[in-house]
Amino acid sequence: MPSGCTQSPTVVSSNPMAKLPILTFPDPRLRTKARPVARVDDKVRQLIDDMLETMYAAPGIGLAASQVNVHRRIIVVDVSAEHDQPLALVNPVIEVTEGMQEREEGCLSVPGFYETVERAERIRVRALGRDGESFEKEADGLLALCIQHECDHLEGKLFVDYLSNLKRQRIRKKLAKLPKAS
Repeated sequence: MPSGCTQSPTVVSSNPMAKLPILTFPDPRLRTKARPVARVDDKVRQLIDDMLETMYAAPGIGLAASQVNVHRRIIVVDVSAEHDQPLALVNPVIEVTEGMQEREEGCLSVPGFYETVERAERIRVRALGRDGESFEKEADGLLALCIQHECDHLEGKLFVDYLSNLKRQRIRKKLAKLPKAS
């Protein structure tokens, strides 16, 4: 998946559907643990909309608020082929995991790199939706992988953390050679 910019926003945009800059590895801000959202209000809904716009523009299938330098427990995902099934999860908690799957993963914060990672095949997640209502969702396959990947971001963890130190160092060196987006 192609990446976005490496610059970080200092405030959440008030422009409708604003594209947000995406932090890239090894930026230390990606290691910040996200804090829970106290309540889903208009500001949170605007952030969700901006995150979806950013994710679709990247293009990607998932994005955590931590990746746009907003350290709140919010993720958005859409694994549909038509990009018409957006899912926002506020304060997500993965309650149940079953089975294991190995799949190649990429990340908007680690542009151009894909590696095989092992994760749960099936999950049940509890969260608040864009409307602030609590819900539970069962997911498997790619959706389960994507939710787990984005929830890792909320803990300051990246998919490269599942790789060997040698592979992580190789990715870090290659990313350092890329031109910086402005």
